Amino acid sequence: MDKDALAARFDADRGHLRAVAYRMLGSLSEAEDAVQEAWFKLSRSDIADVRNLSGWLTTVVGRVCLDMLRSRAARREDPLDFRIPDPVVREEGAADPEQEALLADEVGLALLVVLETLAPAERLAFVLHDMFAVSFDEIAPVVDRTPAATRQLASRARRRVQAAGPAPERDPARQREVVDAFLAASQGGDFEGLLAVLDPDVLLRVDGGVLTAAASKLVRGAEAVTAQALTFARFRHDARPVRVNGAAGLVSLANGTPVGLMVFTVAGGRITGIDILADRERLASLGVR
Repeated sequence: MDKDALAARFDADRGHLRAVAYRMLGSLSEAEDAVQEAWFKLSRSDIADVRNLSGWLTTVVGRVCLDMLRSRAARREDPLDFRIPDPVVREEGAADPEQEALLADEVGLALLVVLETLAPAERLAFVLHDMFAVSFDEIAPVVDRTPAATRQLASRARRRVQAAGPAPERDPARQREVVDAFLAASQGGDFEGLLAVLDPDVLLRVDGGVLTAAASKLVRGAEAVTAQALTFARFRHDARPVRVNGAAGLVSLANGTPVGLMVFTVAGGRITGIDILADRERLASLGVR
């Protein structure tokens, strides 16, 4: 296969590979880097005996991401206890084919946060097998384990994901209905109304960025989150609804510039998670407009 044909073949799989890398890394820029590294490896490899090039590329990207996760863990240079993964934001009701491919199964921020807690090998086994149906026989050489041991990695990861909470509501209209009720209650200081739409174990995550680490926090429980109502109320002003990784969200604006992104996870008719990204530089770098 000549270079032009090889490049065209790789481009056909690029969207799929970005989706794999995004789930592995939770970073849009790093996902692009991983896909580019996969292209370099492909262009230098003899693939004459490769029968399933898409499968081969998937495992190559998985190996690149595994190395990146291990390097990230070894550096431990992030001073925050947690970091909200990169969101994929689109206008309410808008369609973006590239983003739709990236989020083909609507991987939410809440799931990405759970994936961040997994060991690199566990994350790889879960993402490749449970999300992309790669066999354990194919994954095993990447993590340097037997297929049986690789199955156990995915099983441990799956239990962590399932323990994180019920499956989120997928109906956008129902999501928005619950979120609007919450915002109206916060705007009016209706604490009983807030408690009515919050799951008792709701988790609030605020990521203020590295430069404002003091503003980053975790708050759990309906009463504790209700106490933060004024924080939510200000999002009602100069804000517009958006979809964030398939979930209802709001972009808060100051003089037309995004200053915060608020994302809600809804399950069972209540809000189970609220993620706030208040890092203006990061919002700008992610192209949130």
